[in-house]
Amino acid sequence: MGRGKIEIKRIENSSNRQVTYSKRRNGIMKKAKEISVLCEAQVSVIIFASSGKMHEFCSPSTTLVDMLDQYHKLSGKRLWDAKHEHLDNEINRIKKENDSMQIELRHLKGEDISTLNYKELMVLEEALENGISTLKAKQMEFVRMMRKHNEMIEEENKTLMFKLGQLHLDPMDDNVMEAQGVYDHQGVPDYEAHQIPFSYRVQPMQPNLHDRF
Repeated sequence: MGRGKIEIKRIENSSNRQVTYSKRRNGIMKKAKEISVLCEAQVSVIIFASSGKMHEFCSPSTTLVDMLDQYHKLSGKRLWDAKHEHLDNEINRIKKENDSMQIELRHLKGEDISTLNYKELMVLEEALENGISTLKAKQMEFVRMMRKHNEMIEEENKTLMFKLGQLHLDPMDDNVMEAQGVYDHQGVPDYEAHQIPFSYRVQPMQPNLHDRF
């Protein structure tokens, strides 16, 4: 007894709808993988759930961007608006400029110059000479800056050494002045201070011999 035909319409029950979505989504992804392997077909599947969650599959031999580009070329339909086309053209232009700069850089390094003609070699030589001149000027500027910096450091060192010498000499000058002041004070006798009358008596260490007689 076969299964009855299922009417294709929206499933009202949210739980049943979610279960059905998961089963059908997995089935579609499985079929996409099978046809990609069995038939060497380039397959890309993108599914968005009602919640906004995305599920995708793309054949390992290609990418989604390549698939969209191929679709754009074969179908003739415009997938991008004018703004996106302008951005795409700008990206392509920048890529070409980058490739050209990479080639010029290799030429400046002396690589891949065997294919250059005489005129291109002359342009390359002029560019190298200009680069060398600019480099030498920058080196001379750096040397001048270093010399000026060294002179400033030497000047600061001299100033510091002078100040340090002053710090050592000041205490010595104070000691000299103090010693000179003491000498002057002791060298000129103060008679009024020292001429104070006094008397003393010598006591003999031995008893007076006259007392015995």
